[in-house]
Amino acid sequence: MHQAQATRKTVPAATAPLAATAAPGLAFGALVVANVALAFGPWFVRLADVGPVAAGFWRITLAIPFLGGLAFAAGARPVRMARGLWTMLAIGGVAFAADLGSWHLGIVRTTMANATLFGNSAILIYPVYGFLAARAWPTRGQGVALALAAVGAALLLGRSYQLDPRNLAGDLLCIVAGLLYTVYIVLMARVRGAMRPLPALALSSCATALPLLVFALALGERVMPGHWSALLGLALVSQVIGQGCMIFALGQLSPLVVGIALLIQPVVAGAVGWIEYGERLQGPDWIGVALVALALVLVRRAEVAPAGRPAQENGT
Repeated sequence: MHQAQATRKTVPAATAPLAATAAPGLAFGALVVANVALAFGPWFVRLADVGPVAAGFWRITLAIPFLGGLAFAAGARPVRMARGLWTMLAIGGVAFAADLGSWHLGIVRTTMANATLFGNSAILIYPVYGFLAARAWPTRGQGVALALAAVGAALLLGRSYQLDPRNLAGDLLCIVAGLLYTVYIVLMARVRGAMRPLPALALSSCATALPLLVFALALGERVMPGHWSALLGLALVSQVIGQGCMIFALGQLSPLVVGIALLIQPVVAGAVGWIEYGERLQGPDWIGVALVALALVLVRRAEVAPAGRPAQENGT
């Protein structure tokens, strides 16, 4: 296995980039699975019998053995890593800890739809980063897809969007979380240029767990659960499956596709809210869902149509 530039420390990761990229259809499928799985996060947080930040700690801590085992089974072995790679993994892990802490606090202070949509404000920020990194303006098709996604996002807020004292604090916390998540996915997209997805996620998760525990203890939250089912679901569905598929997709798809696909999460969260809490989707909500689906189709066609043209820079 090719090794990255040597440093003093040795870590359990495969730092060689993939010899060949996955099929675009597989990467896009992984992205869809990732967003569907991540959309169940707020539900698991509400079901857990620990504090919201403590739930984030258990999401990461319970997932680390699974991620490490999967990485080892996939062929990851200890190698020396470049100092810059260590730095990006550490900063990415801490940014993700701050993201989860802020988002989980917001989840219990606002509506489920608001938490999911505001927590994914990277919908527009990450594609903008991609265009800046590529030093290129969006094409007409990409611009139309972004516009449809923006309108769909606004409609998905629908009747759930209420700027009142009961929800404002939660909305603001979720917006902060969305900004922090953008930092995380930008850094992890760069890491994916040198590492395979499972070891990258396992190592960044190790940097995430301790800050979340310190944050939960500082807030005086209950940390030890009486029941583990919700926390196990949060770890396996959101972190292992959801975040694992997301990190895989980051190495294969452009920021525009990844950003627009994040809108899948409020759609799924709205369905969960309908089933579990009786929050029925209204006419504007369904129009928003249709616009998001159309935006995804347009941007996906734009990615695969010009087969002879180089792929857009994705920051890796």
